[in-house]
Parts: sequence; C-alpha cells; structure tokens
Amino acid sequence: MKQQMKQQMKQAMKRVRNVLGGKNGDAMRKTMVLITICGWMVTGDAFAVDGGEQDSSSAGTVKSRVFNVLNYGAMGDDKTDNTAAFSACLKAVVADGGGRMYLPAGVYRGGILIPAVSQPIPSWITVEITGEREPTPVFGTIGSFPLLANGTIVKGLSKAGPAVISASSSPASLYGGFSAVNVVIRNLDVRTYDDPGIGGIDLQYALQCKLENVFINTGIYNVQASKPTHDTRGLITPACNNAALTVLRNVVVTGYHTGIQVNEHTDGDNIVVASNINGLEFVFAHHASRFARVGAYRNTHHITVSGRHGFSIEQMNTEQPGPGQTDAQNAWQVLVSDINDPKNLGIADINYWVVVGNVGAVEQFTRNGGASIRARRIGSVPSGSERTGE
Repeated sequence: MKQQMKQQMKQAMKRVRNVLGGKNGDAMRKTMVLITICGWMVTGDAFAVDGGEQDSSSAGTVKSRVFNVLNYGAMGDDKTDNTAAFSACLKAVVADGGGRMYLPAGVYRGGILIPAVSQPIPSWITVEITGEREPTPVFGTIGSFPLLANGTIVKGLSKAGPAVISASSSPASLYGGFSAVNVVIRNLDVRTYDDPGIGGIDLQYALQCKLENVFINTGIYNVQASKPTHDTRGLITPACNNAALTVLRNVVVTGYHTGIQVNEHTDGDNIVVASNINGLEFVFAHHASRFARVGAYRNTHHITVSGRHGFSIEQMNTEQPGPGQTDAQNAWQVLVSDINDPKNLGIADINYWVVVGNVGAVEQFTRNGGASIRARRIGSVPSGSERTGE
C-alpha cells in the first residue's frame, strides 16, 4: 500500500510540473493545482467502490453498501419475473448489515419482499430501495394522460397476496412481531392495475420508514380509474411499535380504496392523494401525526378517521370535479365529505382551501362527524361550528 501511495505521489508531482511548466510558475497557481491534484487522489484511487461485490480486505479500501439488482439477475424489460432476483439482492443487503438496493431505469415486474430482521441481530438496520431517478407523478382532475414507462418502475401484477413492496413480520423479534428495519424508498414508480386486489407499499411490520419521490398508482391516469372494490391501500406506514416513525416527502398515491393509511409518528410534506375512496385514513395511534401540505383531488372522502388519532394538516388543498367533469366511469370520484369521522375519533387542526372545477375557489367544506377536528379556511377565523363540528 505504501509503495502504491508513493507511486501516486510521483505521478501527481509529474502532473504538477507539466501544468506549471517548470520551477518558475506563479505561486498562487501552484497552490491551486496542488489542491486539485490532492482532490484527484482522494476521490479517485484512495477509495474503491465495490458495488457490494468486490473484496474490501485491502487497507484503505471503503466497502460500498450499494447492491445493484442487475448483478442478482434482475431485468428491467417489462416481462421478466424479478421476484427471486429481488429476494437474492435483499438477502445480501440484510446479511451485510444494511445497505442500498439499487434499480437502474427500467420496468421491473415482480414483488419486493423485505426479509424479517430479528434476533440474534443486536440492533436495527437500514434497508434502502432506490431507483435511478425521480419519477414523474401524473395526476389531475380532468383529461386523459397516459402513464409512460420512464424512470424506474416496479410493477406487481399478482391478483392476490402481499403488496408490490412489503416488509415481513418477525415472529422472533424483540418488538412484538415487528422487523428491526428502517426502510428507505426513493425515486420509484410503484404500479399495480386498475381496481387493484393488492396494495402498493405495505410497511406495517417495519419499525420505521422514509419515502422520498415515490409515485404509487394503478398504471392509469387517476381520472380514468375504476372504483376500487377491494379493500386495498396504496401505502401502509409502520404501525404502533416501540420505535414507530414515518417520514414522507413528495409522495403521490392514486387509484386505491385508501391512498395512505396513516399510523403514529407520521410526518409528511408535499403529499398528493387522488381518486381514492379515502385519501388519508388515520387509524389508532398513541402519538400525533403532522402533515405540511396535502393535495387531495377527486377522492370520495379526502380525510377518513377510523381510530383515535391526533394530527394536524397545515394546508389541505383540494379540488372537486365541477360541472361537466364527471362521467359514468368516474362518477364515484365526486366528493362525499372532506372529513369522514362518524365516530368523532379524530383530534385535529386543519387549514383548508377548496376549489371546484370550472368554478374556482369556494367556501364549502363538508363534514361527516369530526366533532374534535378544528377546521378553518385559509385566511379566516374559526367559527363556532368549525370548532365544534356542528
């Protein structure tokens, strides 16, 4: 290793002499070139990236925690069943104590099942599932726009069984069946099919999760989605456990019975739920959840509360289909209620803004229950009815 470093230094100094043209170069110029050469050495030869495959026994080599699914037999050709390849890749990630499962751009069929992490592993690990680039969310309230096959798409077309991406429960866990894993998902387009019988992402049994730049959909533009007849969820966050934590950033869910099932300790921003029966469903939670901006479009119920849950939404921007914007196919997407909390289980603060298509901003806001939910239109002072839900 020392001999290698000496050789690198000789080569670097030779580059410096060639650039400066001898001993009489400008002092400042010499300094800047030396800094540049040192940068070459540090970012180049001093660190070897192995993609999860190469030997890292040599001194000074940093082992990469990136595992490319192509190295495990996956093919993004929109026809190969990659379930086994995904499992092999994730098995290697877990065995290595965590890391990143990387999917280059392509359309990957198959399911991703994150294996249970439990005893005798002494602590939690992080498993990342990352696509090559950020997807383009396609959602709206009118028109017809096809969903293209760009970016990294994971396509689960099974008619029954687990969600396209799911975390296994852990019967040997110290955490009551929860897997000791923090799941991070970035830059993915996750698809099922119209009126899906399976969910998009189910992380109920993970301890923690973070989703960034994730589009969960049924493979078609949301305005054209059929009414969901199966009790499926686009996203299920980690349920109540010893370490429950969910962070959502730039997440869009369209076309499911429930867009996002919200469990405790959820923090979300730039969230869109469109053309679901229930946009956000708040289930029982010990700890409160917070959302910054939520876009809710063409859901039957934008917010549903099915369990005792404290939460806040700093800005809920909604749009309802207006005159001439529904037909027999999407009539189910006409709003029934902004808040659907018939048992008055929610304890919440919501700032809202409502728009009706072809009309504009309106002051209407529809409740079904929600006696302990304070809602106010942006810019207004809460009235007595807004405070009490009457």
